[in-house]
Amino acid sequence: GSRKGKSLIFTAKTRLRKGAVKLRAVDYAERHGFMKGLVKNIIHDPGRGAPMAEVVFHDPYRYKLTKERWVAVEGLHTGQFVYCGSKAQLSVGNVLPLGKMPEGTVISMCEDKAADRGRLARASGCSCMVVGHSDDGRKTRIRLPSGSRKTVPSTCRAVVGIVAGGGRMDKPMLKAGNMFHKYKVKRNCWPKVRGCAMNPVEHPHGGGNHQHVGHPTTIARAAVPGQKVGLIAARRTGILRGGGKKK
Repeated sequence: GSRKGKSLIFTAKTRLRKGAVKLRAVDYAERHGFMKGLVKNIIHDPGRGAPMAEVVFHDPYRYKLTKERWVAVEGLHTGQFVYCGSKAQLSVGNVLPLGKMPEGTVISMCEDKAADRGRLARASGCSCMVVGHSDDGRKTRIRLPSGSRKTVPSTCRAVVGIVAGGGRMDKPMLKAGNMFHKYKVKRNCWPKVRGCAMNPVEHPHGGGNHQHVGHPTTIARAAVPGQKVGLIAARRTGILRGGGKKK
């Protein structure tokens, strides 16, 4: 299995985090009309590159307020009213089903299956795009941040707009101390020792009188665990030249 499977030292640091980011749970009001919410404030969530918005809704069934945490989209501000539901307007910050959006709409926090409360395009600066709808209106095709296409049910909801905090990776980290603090709040996965800098007892690439791998780094899909290091079942290696043009 994986080296990081069992031990607790590789788990994510969650003590200071504000909580999971989810859309509203689907109810009658969202399926048939819309709900109005108020953006109370926009907060930083430790270990998350994107800012988080706290949105307050009136509970449709009891006299109380319910607070939801969303990933903030660019252009969202405190005191803004956002609307959720199939009858909501198409404007930035609103949540509506993919079937109600025209093609070319830029969305984020998109659901993968209906009512799962947002799975795709949630990292800072990410967005999906509605590419097309099926003729019967059941399925919608979206383009994911990776560039690949995916067909999802049209009842899946998404937030209109791109996730805030984009361009986070444009600035170079410059020094190891910055990387240390970045991963200190995320999880223990840095620094990484190269396999070829280890001893033969610790890694298949280890040992030798010079640091060299000594055999091809591509490895078969059927290799046993512990042997499976390097480029696993690679169809091709090297840099991608003349990559496919982004649609």
